[in-house]
Amino acid sequence: MILSWIDIAVIIAYLVSVLLIGLYISKRASQNMDSYFLGGKTIPWWALGVSNASGMFDIAGTMWLVSMCFVYGLKSAWLPWIWPIFNQIFLMIYLSVWLRRSNVMTGAQWMETRFGTGKGAEMSQMVVVIFALVSAIGFIAYAFKGIGKFAAIFFPWELSPDIYALIIFSITTIYVVKGGMYSVVFTEILQFVIMTIAAISVGVIAMYMVSPEQLAAATPQGWDQLFFDWRLDLNWEGLIDSVNVKVQDDGLELFGLMIMMMLFKGVLSSMAGPVPNYDMQRILATKSPKDAAKMSGLVSLVMFFPRYMMVAGLSILAIVYMGPDIQAQGTQFDFEQILPFAINNFVPVGLTGLLIAGLLAAFMSTYAASVNAAPAYFVNDIYRRYLRPDADSRTYVRMSYIVSIVLVVLGMGLGLMLGSINAIMQWIFAALFGGYAAANLLKWHWWRFNAYGYFWGMLAGLIGALVLPIALPDVQPLMAFPLLLIFGLVGSIAGTLLTPPESDDVLCEFYRTVKPWGAWGPICDKVIALDPDFAPNRAFYRDMFNVAIGIVWQIGLVVMPIYLVIQQWWSMLTAFGVIVVTSWILKKNWLDKLPD
Repeated sequence: MILSWIDIAVIIAYLVSVLLIGLYISKRASQNMDSYFLGGKTIPWWALGVSNASGMFDIAGTMWLVSMCFVYGLKSAWLPWIWPIFNQIFLMIYLSVWLRRSNVMTGAQWMETRFGTGKGAEMSQMVVVIFALVSAIGFIAYAFKGIGKFAAIFFPWELSPDIYALIIFSITTIYVVKGGMYSVVFTEILQFVIMTIAAISVGVIAMYMVSPEQLAAATPQGWDQLFFDWRLDLNWEGLIDSVNVKVQDDGLELFGLMIMMMLFKGVLSSMAGPVPNYDMQRILATKSPKDAAKMSGLVSLVMFFPRYMMVAGLSILAIVYMGPDIQAQGTQFDFEQILPFAINNFVPVGLTGLLIAGLLAAFMSTYAASVNAAPAYFVNDIYRRYLRPDADSRTYVRMSYIVSIVLVVLGMGLGLMLGSINAIMQWIFAALFGGYAAANLLKWHWWRFNAYGYFWGMLAGLIGALVLPIALPDVQPLMAFPLLLIFGLVGSIAGTLLTPPESDDVLCEFYRTVKPWGAWGPICDKVIALDPDFAPNRAFYRDMFNVAIGIVWQIGLVVMPIYLVIQQWWSMLTAFGVIVVTSWILKKNWLDKLPD
């Protein structure tokens, strides 16, 4: 693609401005560990929420969503449940409040809140650090593969996707490593604004260029229907035959079964709480537990409309105008290239530069957030604790620079080895996070669960996730989730019951401070005996009702912009009505009842 001078000027202006902002803020970030990794807990909740949304608006995930919308139509709205996308609902309703009450810097440090400071607690901290670093390397590889494929389409020099990715990674690493959380948050707000303008513009262009009649003629029956049976029944034969091959490769012919499995896995994973990555760091960086809940709620509210305007717009442009070319390429076509091909063909001069800058922004957001979050685990929980406990703040910040660079190099190496975005995404979200679920579900909800149980449960799940692709190469990671869950549960329960419980002092302090609901009866009785005025958390049924309402609210936020772009007006108004009603329920039954 030959970019105009206007597009090139927009992209260069964006890259320069981001670098300057990051370097300007870096002096404030380097004051101490709290400033570098959590922004000193002074950043407003709305800024953290927009930053978090920007970090999730990633280019690799957007390329995947466009390919899914192209193939599955409205039913693709359910597929992000594999991540699971509704974990944000569990966070906003109650888990962000629980997590922020611990008042720590990392998920590994949180282990002291739950398990104290004995040998078992040290082992549990260590396994969280390992998980955080492994998942960060996976996220970096995910971003590496996405940005390389994207850049190879647009930039005029005939370099390989991996070379482009190396160049863009180098630029982004400078401001991320130097600027810490301050730099990440404030550059991500700029990036989100750019991305929103570009995304909505793409949706409007698609509405202008594609009529409902054109779309109906180019798609199979059922493509524009949200709900589904057990079988997909979406036949592209005669339109784009290779799509049927992709559906088989994706393993989604039994669509209803797969969605139920995603829901099963998603609920358990969501109740386990956030994995130790940038999402958790945003929660810990808020000023208060109430702000943490509002921040998590804002993510869904601001992210889905612009993102799905662009996803739907690029998908229908590609279906209507590129369908014959894709049909001619047969099974050789790479569906992950739909996003860059559609931009190349249909977005006008000027807006192309803004959109490319926006998608670079989306990449930078995800990458920056991952690189900022992971080093905290090594520096705070290993280097400071065991190697240099008496070093000054600047030494710790400098060590975080080194750890960040090492993680980036390892992530790029993994990205060079793996073939597709979908392969990396399936491994991270289905297998790796599946191994995380059992131990972290029990840590919130069962008083008897101890540090040794956590260590062995996490280790069993982590080993299972790493061995799974080698031992069972033909089994989808999602379908292997029950096996990973069993591994984790066996390790967790055996490790717990074969070792003594944590001390009453640790458990009572945790229960008094965090106030979880669940199987905490004996500890609740002891806390009330010490403090008769203590009020235990009786909000389980209210929280679960709000979670169910929140998931419906989130689905409405996803499908409304898709209906808007494909010009199904009554369906769009129905989705809008669902959003209004569920928003009112959440206002009355969640927001108004958040603890101060």
